[in-house]
Amino acid sequence: MDLTSPATAPGSATTRSAASTGNEATDEATGLEAVPERVLVATDGSATSASAERAGIELATRFGASLIFLSVIDPSGLRPPGGLFHTRVDQVRAQRESALARIVDKARQHGVAAQFLIWEGDPSASVIEAAAAEGADVIVIGSHDRGPIGRRLLGSVSAQVLARARQPVIVIRPGERLDDVWPIRAPGPNPTANAVIRPAARSV
Repeated sequence: MDLTSPATAPGSATTRSAASTGNEATDEATGLEAVPERVLVATDGSATSASAERAGIELATRFGASLIFLSVIDPSGLRPPGGLFHTRVDQVRAQRESALARIVDKARQHGVAAQFLIWEGDPSASVIEAAAAEGADVIVIGSHDRGPIGRRLLGSVSAQVLARARQPVIVIRPGERLDDVWPIRAPGPNPTANAVIRPAARSV
């Protein structure tokens, strides 16, 4: 196109809710503060984003939420250091518009009100700003499975969104579905401990 807690069960996705920032008022059915009404899905049209797109549609379908698909074009990523642009921004925009139109159409076939936005700039900052500007209740974003070394060297848009966004963030890895990763509930026998948690041990 980015969010120090106890570890969760192996194979679960990284998720943060407002509960991890000190707000304990979560909904028992969803693990979120309330049933989401607007869901922002960050996508770059890649295979990494496909699972996030499907999860966003499923989440919106379950709760009757509207969907915003956001794609961020990073101009700095279109040019090698010290070189000329190898792809023009308008070319990338045209490709993204075509891909997003298909995704929006798919969401609408499921009865979901959907739209898409294309922003230019830093991907993680743009996702966070767009979520705030559009009044999104939750962010869904895909993630590469880079591991701790790759995360340190390359950085991760999903990690930055996870760390900085004010909304709950659901990170979906390739091949995962919504039910594979969400809701993640706090461990223990206490039935009221149903806040979605963000494990620090799992890299995104």
